[in-house]
Amino acid sequence: MELNFKAIGKRIKIARLKTDLTQEIMAEKIGVTPQHVSNIETGNSSVSLTTLIAIANLLKVSVDELICDTVLKTKYVFSKEANEIFRDCNEYEIRVLVEILKAAKYSMRDVKMFEARIKNNE
Repeated sequence: MELNFKAIGKRIKIARLKTDLTQEIMAEKIGVTPQHVSNIETGNSSVSLTTLIAIANLLKVSVDELICDTVLKTKYVFSKEANEIFRDCNEYEIRVLVEILKAAKYSMRDVKMFEARIKNNE
């Protein structure tokens, strides 16, 4: 399995911005250069486990939250993200988003059943 460094970098950047840290301050606190932080956030550079843990600790997030696009068992991370999306929504927005999610879920399951039928008929 290959790590998705662009997705990891994007999550790091989002978490950094939520804590109002600049790349320069983050770099200083974790002991790397600002350029390395920039490369990590853009996915142009891989991140070592030591640096990833330092970033997670600084940003007060779990490593799972940063790598959840690569790890298979991450339901709780995505559930937490969904809750964050809904947190500042009004009743109308929640209703619309839930209807969209229901339709997407139905469509995904419908396609899976269709694919299974085709596979069984081959």
